[in-house]
Amino acid sequence: MGKRLIHQRRGRGTPTYRSASHRFKDKIQYRVYDALEKEGSLKGKVIEIIHDPGRTAPIANVKFDNGEKRYILAPESIQVGDDIACGISAPISFGNTLPLAEIPEGTPVYNIENRPGDGGRFVRSSGTYASLITHDVGKTVIELPSGELKTFNSACRASIGVVAGGGRKEKPFLKAGLRWHAFKAKGKKSMTVRGVAMNAIDHPHGGGNRQHPGRPTTVSRHAPPGRKVGSIAARRTGRRR
Repeated sequence: MGKRLIHQRRGRGTPTYRSASHRFKDKIQYRVYDALEKEGSLKGKVIEIIHDPGRTAPIANVKFDNGEKRYILAPESIQVGDDIACGISAPISFGNTLPLAEIPEGTPVYNIENRPGDGGRFVRSSGTYASLITHDVGKTVIELPSGELKTFNSACRASIGVVAGGGRKEKPFLKAGLRWHAFKAKGKKSMTVRGVAMNAIDHPHGGGNRQHPGRPTTVSRHAPPGRKVGSIAARRTGRRR
């Protein structure tokens, strides 16, 4: 009897493939968009910068003037003791959070909300940033790190600057053990067996008198879990010419 594909096992959500929740210090989200931010700005001071094992970027602990403490994604060049602000009248400087409508064109931003008030969803990985391209009536066009242009509601908030921790991928792992620990922190497997190296009963690409898939490697989005391997719902394949 064959075995389940790794995609099937991972999809079940067992502890083997689940990221350890205790590694995450806190949910990094913007504070509730209240009158303090809608009518002016709320200032705070960075009291600590710490490493969060559950994410790639460092986080900063900020104490606001109203006594509230909250973790934020640390931008580059931020230091303990720096002042930050959030709100409609906050100055345009690194680490400050404003609605997209108040940010000038060409400004690098990160931790962008998908919908107003959701706390931040886009551009949160270390060393990443997006560029604000243009404003329209109630809409803002932003170029994401992938190069895709996405339109956001101008009421969505974003932070100014570049997420700290850039250059993380430039350091080589050097040995398999370091890679194993890095992937384990995210609930992933660092080493996997190729499908073409398996038997036919264990993988759709297995079997044959040599290592080859034996069928097209592009599959439908609606394929059953036991067949969904390779290029899933690919728009195109091959080298771009």
